[in-house]
Amino acid sequence: MTHPAAPKASHFINGAYVENTAGTAIPVIYAATGEEIATVHAATPEIVEEALASAKAAQKAWAKMTGTERGRILRRAADIMRERNHELSVLETYDTGKPLQETLVADATSGADALEYFGGLAASLTGEHIPLGEDWVYTVREPLGLCVGIGAWNYPTQIACWKAAPALACGNAMVFKPSETTTLCALKVAEILHEAGLPAGVFNVVQGMGEVGGALVADPRVDKVSLTGSVPTGKKVYAAAAADMKHVTMELGGKSPLVIFDDADIENAVGGAINGNFYSSGQVCSNGTRVFVQKGIKEKFLARLAERTKGAVLGDPQDEAVNFGPMVSERQMEIVLGYIEKGKAEGARLICGGERVDRPGYFIAPTVFADVTDDMVIAREEIFGPVMSVLDFETEEEVIERANATEFGLSAGVFTRDFTRAHRVIGALEAGSCFINSYNDAPVEAPFGGVKASGVGRENSKEAIKHFSQVKSVYVRMGDVEAAF
Repeated sequence: MTHPAAPKASHFINGAYVENTAGTAIPVIYAATGEEIATVHAATPEIVEEALASAKAAQKAWAKMTGTERGRILRRAADIMRERNHELSVLETYDTGKPLQETLVADATSGADALEYFGGLAASLTGEHIPLGEDWVYTVREPLGLCVGIGAWNYPTQIACWKAAPALACGNAMVFKPSETTTLCALKVAEILHEAGLPAGVFNVVQGMGEVGGALVADPRVDKVSLTGSVPTGKKVYAAAAADMKHVTMELGGKSPLVIFDDADIENAVGGAINGNFYSSGQVCSNGTRVFVQKGIKEKFLARLAERTKGAVLGDPQDEAVNFGPMVSERQMEIVLGYIEKGKAEGARLICGGERVDRPGYFIAPTVFADVTDDMVIAREEIFGPVMSVLDFETEEEVIERANATEFGLSAGVFTRDFTRAHRVIGALEAGSCFINSYNDAPVEAPFGGVKASGVGRENSKEAIKHFSQVKSVYVRMGDVEAAF
């Protein structure tokens, strides 16, 4: 019997589901049980060609529509997505293993927010008039053309929408490749966009591993690449895109600092640390995984944190009472367990967790290490799992210097009751997406992205429009032309 989460086919191209079983089989594994619930097939070169050709062919007519018309379709898709939030959340849980309690409020809802926001913005994408005496210049904001989106496995619905919505609002077409670990959700996004009236070919989904992504990025018809992924992957994709002078947005990893001063509200600070380390079982790129706690409240903070981690409810993620799910895959679980062993070996103090949970699926208990030092592997490398490193600090100057001593710069957070200090410290931290007395909020209205090795460009907000369009300027002379001869 076919599993209810199984897709109609592996790919969505030119407005329809498309199958080609000649491609490598990719098993769809439900992380909560380890069972295979479906199979999709990686795109063959023929499938990649079909997707790129249909996107290229559809883009010009899509760009010729008014922004109002394009926006209406995106907003209609947002409405459909909200109407089907429950079934889309169930699918997201099958795709990622994240608890339904979480996916109901954080995934399709965020995707719908992006479609609605950029749908509303589409009609407002105008140029400007620049007077120069009797002459003048006007500017036109034009689409880039054909965009490739490459997704990560932690937010498959949201990432597809975060990339599609601004791209389509600007009049581009897109070929989207989800992660091979989470292949289901992007197909539903494509299906809903098509149902909302998106012309065939404007948004296509193809499955595959690195070689499919590589074929998409290298194709000369592609004008822009938007990737969400790890820093090593980002560097490879950025280099490949640069070879052909393609536009890029790179949303990569981090090892972000969360700084808790001794005047902070302890409950809120602990809540922020939990959200910044254990939401989505720690599989969030912006997580504040280096928690710097001022020495005066260190033991009080650790005691309350250990107490509150007992509130983690592990179990079947489709049960809404469960609030803590498995790792997305067996491989990711093994990677995280390896880091936990390194933390123990390096002499960090284990406060709680630290092992695989004895049940089906890829569960790791919420893990907290204290007395972590800056040189430990668990404080330097992105783990992407439920592992929190708590570090001590004494002065503001010291913590700023240590927080910035990393190649990454995605996010940063500060908890303090002193607002002058809050703004001063955030102002000094080298990160793109920051938080004061909060952590990991990602509304579509706010730009999201990193500095340093954590990426280039921004997703969401009006900033994203700049990354999916280009400006043409036209000088208009009203009088005679002077020339030397």
